[in-house]
Amino acid sequence: MKKKGEVTIYDISRALNISASTVSRGLNNSPQVRKELRKKIMNKAREMGYQHNKFASNLRQKRTKTLGVVIPRIDSHFMSTVISGMEKVANNAGYQLLISQSEESATLEEANIQALFNSRVDGLLVSLTYETKTKDAFADILRKDIPLVFFDRVFDCGNCVSVVIDNYRAGYEATQHLIGQGCRKIAHIAGSLNRNVYNDRYRGYRQALTDNSMDFNDKMLIITDLGDDLGVSIINHLLNSGTMPDGIFTANDSSAVSLICELKRKGFRVPDDVAIVGFNDDPVSRIVEPNLTTVHYPGRAMGEVAASTMIRLLEGEQFGKINSITLSHELIIRQSSIRQGQPESHE
Repeated sequence: MKKKGEVTIYDISRALNISASTVSRGLNNSPQVRKELRKKIMNKAREMGYQHNKFASNLRQKRTKTLGVVIPRIDSHFMSTVISGMEKVANNAGYQLLISQSEESATLEEANIQALFNSRVDGLLVSLTYETKTKDAFADILRKDIPLVFFDRVFDCGNCVSVVIDNYRAGYEATQHLIGQGCRKIAHIAGSLNRNVYNDRYRGYRQALTDNSMDFNDKMLIITDLGDDLGVSIINHLLNSGTMPDGIFTANDSSAVSLICELKRKGFRVPDDVAIVGFNDDPVSRIVEPNLTTVHYPGRAMGEVAASTMIRLLEGEQFGKINSITLSHELIIRQSSIRQGQPESHE
């Protein structure tokens, strides 16, 4: 079956016996075309099935009004709230988002970045994979001076902007809280230490131990993919190695919930035997029993700030020497870490 050709402004001009330039101005609601004729042009365009090629129009202005977004996982509650914040700001400013996920693969991340570059996005917003170690994938973006904003998982980059929270401080506060609840053998379940978020949380954990004259035991550091099914393997590992902790700080909520479920299945009491602190304040933290102590990570605000920062860059606003924006976080204390007779404090 032969595909019908697209209707152009020249087809409309012939149908109405007016110039193509008049049709173009009418379709763009120009006051240079009288109101009655603008209406006539619009009606004829709808009748003939004309589709405005916004992409081509924007290209003529050297803008596509699209922002590329690369995230590790699209099924993450945290990332979905970030995207929600980005969409709100972008849509209000007349931009659209092209979203891709890397699935924690540096190779796929690079392919996504190249595809977005070839799509001529005006700017790129990126949260890095577990695997990413170099800025090589961003060479074309940086060479063309396309604005680049990292969020959550970031690179130190002199000519880009990063939007983060103080993960070091958050890790310190989470560990200090467990210590304040009487925990003396605290394990930390971390993601890849290649990434700033997990490395900073780990460093905060280590510093809290040091400040309380507690030795670090490398058997108490377990680096994982922070999946929602790792409870069985981690608890078995700790039991088999003879290093069962009385407190666990884990770098996300889904792994914390998995740990709570497995501890309860094995007969441990949470928090009396093992106190648990997670990270992100996902909805599941308020459903699991006992409710999970966690760090509130402002995902929607992060998305809004990242997108508004990008739009300011595109509009030529200068940030001076500012290349990092730090948002506030909050330790949310719930039943999973409060031991009987201990104060419900942040310290």
